[in-house]
Amino acid sequence: MDDYPLLNLFWTMLWFFLWIMWLFLLFKVVGDIFRDQSLNGWAKAGWLIFCIVLPYLGVLVYVIARGKSMGERDMQRARDSEAALQDYIRRTAGKEGGSSAAAELARLAELKDKGAITPEEFEKAKAKVLA
Repeated sequence: MDDYPLLNLFWTMLWFFLWIMWLFLLFKVVGDIFRDQSLNGWAKAGWLIFCIVLPYLGVLVYVIARGKSMGERDMQRARDSEAALQDYIRRTAGKEGGSSAAAELARLAELKDKGAITPEEFEKAKAKVLA
């Protein structure tokens, strides 16, 4: 342990941490290149080649040039995902939950009030909805 001082350990940990951060950024940039619908195939290929041939410079230039729109695309993707989840929850809860039964009962009561169905038909349909 005497041949590797504590300060060297901290420097090693710092460089390792920065390298891991750069890898995360590299994968985020490459993922953004593939997901971006506004880039055509040649532009995507150019950015990928730039990030592979000169990785540090390529990622840095990409973040400087397209960082703001990269964040906006991430936010839009998160909003779309949240909206899809909420829509799925509404549809699923509506089919099995009490809200669709309540809506069906309200529709049946309206039909009974208009005279479209008899009270006996209403009671049968109500029992079927509640079952």
